[in-house]
Amino acid sequence: MTFFKSLILAILATLFLTYVLGVSLLELLDVNVYMGAELIEPIKAISISALVVVLLVVIALAIVLSVFGGIIFIGMLIVGSIAMVAVGVFWPVLLVVLAVWLIVRDKPQAQPQYRYHR
Repeated sequence: MTFFKSLILAILATLFLTYVLGVSLLELLDVNVYMGAELIEPIKAISISALVVVLLVVIALAIVLSVFGGIIFIGMLIVGSIAMVAVGVFWPVLLVVLAVWLIVRDKPQAQPQYRYHR
């Protein structure tokens, strides 16, 4: 499963569980939510709070991914620069090693062809 598909399924599961458990909890504890002087229905109260929580989770996920993405990118830059410096310093040695390997390597022998005559 891809990352974004898993994320969407997790968000939907969170919204569903928050809705089901939240409405049950509000009815069990007989809690009324007021905004100003107006009574808010339990479904609206839970849906608003669930959407706010999901929004905060998505924002936190974006921040975490950007920080770790930045760290991984910087690490790759450091490893790449060290590799380029190593190739830049040792390129004559690598060129000589490659030439010697091309000259000395075992060449494949031609297999004899067998022909069947009747």
